Amino acid sequence: MAELQEQQADEREALLSIYEGDINFKQVDANTFQYKYGEDDHYKSFLVEIKWTEKYPDELPNINMDTFYNRNLIPDVKKKIQQALTEEAEQWLGCGMTYTLFECLKDRHDDLTIDQPEHVPTQSIDLESIGVSALKISDNADANKKKEPKKEQLTKAQKRRQWERTDHKGDRPRGWDWVDIVKHLSQTGSKDSDEVSTSMSSANVGVVAGSALLQPLNI
Repeated sequence: MAELQEQQADEREALLSIYEGDINFKQVDANTFQYKYGEDDHYKSFLVEIKWTEKYPDELPNINMDTFYNRNLIPDVKKKIQQALTEEAEQWLGCGMTYTLFECLKDRHDDLTIDQPEHVPTQSIDLESIGVSALKISDNADANKKKEPKKEQLTKAQKRRQWERTDHKGDRPRGWDWVDIVKHLSQTGSKDSDEVSTSMSSANVGVVAGSALLQPLNI
């Protein structure tokens, strides 16, 4: 095992030296490496990921074609590329082969992607196999709609009193909060008001008496 780890260390150092400055090469971790072929966003562009096992290079590395970059690559093309890499790797068992695998695809890029369509058709949904009930339509408006606050429930008596205090249109009549002064005084009359009333009564009597005294004498 120590010998294999030493071989991997030497190959790792060689790969980093060879591909230094190559933007298509990337080291994901100590044992995982990627290489991109073709221009970005081109329908024939793809990415190969090679991951070493503990026993590499005495056993084949894992070749991954299911990265997100290859999301538009059709299955037949992925399978063809993976098969070509596997056949090449089998010839190099026991030797460092990652560089050889990456380089062998450069000359075969066009042949391996000849079946890749420019526009990948959208997959249709088979309603008979999944059932209509599997489809769910969500209403974003309802989902984002805020919950309205719960209104206070009034009793019939409370509603009747509230109705009587308004003009039956929801507005209170003008002067609803005015104070009936006469009624207020009759209910809360004070001692001072009683004294005033008594004084006024006495004054009226005096006026009447005075008027009687001032009447002219009949001759």
